[in-house]
Amino acid sequence: MVDYEAKAKAVADCLLSYRRDESGWKVCRKSNDVVVSWRPSSEFPGNVYKGEGVVSGRPEKVWECLKPVPNGLRVKWDSNVKRFELLEQIMEDVSVCRTVTPSAAMGIIAPRDFVDVILVKQYEDGSISSNATNVTHPSCPPQPGYVRGANHACGCICIPVSGDPGRTQVMTFFQTDLGGLLPRSVVDSFFPSSMAEFYNNLAKAVRSLRDL
Repeated sequence: MVDYEAKAKAVADCLLSYRRDESGWKVCRKSNDVVVSWRPSSEFPGNVYKGEGVVSGRPEKVWECLKPVPNGLRVKWDSNVKRFELLEQIMEDVSVCRTVTPSAAMGIIAPRDFVDVILVKQYEDGSISSNATNVTHPSCPPQPGYVRGANHACGCICIPVSGDPGRTQVMTFFQTDLGGLLPRSVVDSFFPSSMAEFYNNLAKAVRSLRDL
């Protein structure tokens, strides 16, 4: 029996350590709004990627676009999320979910699915985060038509910008074993560019929410 709650809490601790530890990160993509860095993962033979950017919008509006719920806004704006399904609600803030991603990199990366335990956590400084890692779940064995990938400790953190309530710092951590026999060069170029696109699409989504 998987202890989903314990696993989810361990991920939240891990992401907090990533947020605080500045050592070893190498910048691989930088624009006016977003910096993407990487360092070797300690969890699998790949990299952990960190995205940092500031989005115009109050933290609660930005979180509305990011929060991991079925029929949420994320599937509407995030081009890397095709479907998001709740498999089991463990506690109010802990759930097991399946994420389906479309093909990517001009079809080189086939559609994938991921099963994760996700913890939503709020911090005293007003930050709110989603924290996820791969698990197995009896209701969701590998599915035909999808390569089963594995997320290692990953998530998003919305952090209030001190002195500017209308802006939110968003930190993202991606640490994904895509599975399959993908060339390393494809994986290494996919993540930085897709993370930059993620921030661009998030900013647009928050803007459209603000305009309602």
